[in-house]
Amino acid sequence: MTEATQAKDAGGHAWYGALLERCVGLPPAPTAVVHPCDALSICAAVEAARLNLIEPILVGPAAKVQAAASAASVDISGFRLVDTPHSHAAAARAVELVRCGEATLLMKGALHTDELMHEVMDEKTGLRTERRISHVYLMDLPGHDRPLLVTDAAINIQPSLEDKRDIVQNAIDLAQVMRIDVPKVAILSAVETVNPKLQSTIDAAALCKMADRRQIVGGVLDGPLAFDNAISEEAARDKGIDSAVAGHADILVAPDLVSGNILAKMLTFVAHADAAGVVLGARCPIILTSRADAERTRIASCAVAVLMARQSVLGVKPPAA
Repeated sequence: MTEATQAKDAGGHAWYGALLERCVGLPPAPTAVVHPCDALSICAAVEAARLNLIEPILVGPAAKVQAAASAASVDISGFRLVDTPHSHAAAARAVELVRCGEATLLMKGALHTDELMHEVMDEKTGLRTERRISHVYLMDLPGHDRPLLVTDAAINIQPSLEDKRDIVQNAIDLAQVMRIDVPKVAILSAVETVNPKLQSTIDAAALCKMADRRQIVGGVLDGPLAFDNAISEEAARDKGIDSAVAGHADILVAPDLVSGNILAKMLTFVAHADAAGVVLGARCPIILTSRADAERTRIASCAVAVLMARQSVLGVKPPAA
């Protein structure tokens, strides 16, 4: 019995099991795990390695990493351990490992997101590309028949229209790796009509026209749309919205980080969604999780990043489960 089948048999959401199933048979991705100095981060790395998702390279103060492993009763003797004096140095060294080709993924450990992303974003030594870096959550919602992608809930505080173009394109690229070939993208606001006093509605309209002109490719966009008519066919019909996206959205694009973060956490903690989070637009996918995330979320995030890395390296989509 595979790990994915066991996950489903144990009562897990089907999407989580299917996600792990798609990684079966793929080589583990060398992954720089940044400052894994607490039980949550070290256990997630060990479990992801046990599932053959990643080959961890533990980067951080050796004594602290070993102490965390001992406290968590996990064996890290088989993993490479790169000693650094502190978390800032760990972030810099992990980024260097990616730049020199020794790692194909980054995984956040017990350090602040800002500290890791500062090194990723460095113009000279970081992992920037021509794309704006952004974060995407993949949500498996009970009662919802398909995964829902939410962006950006972690990186871009007040994104410009140009930033949002890249945020949308990153999410479309991820959706396609997740076998949503032509994702439906809802650009969210508080209302469904363009209001000059509400910048998010103007940005939404502009993004839709950018898609018409192929400045954004691979998805079908509509907006502005409120959350209810983005995901509810009935709500869209009641408001008289005639749209291929309304009621059928695969991707929800928040107007700013605050609203995106609230939406993602509401879906996780109130609607009991399983979530996987990944940062895109850098030279490699970045597994970016919160201290509040369950191990299940961390493992799902690893699986998503592995599939994205395989797509990037080979230029082909991984085989379907």
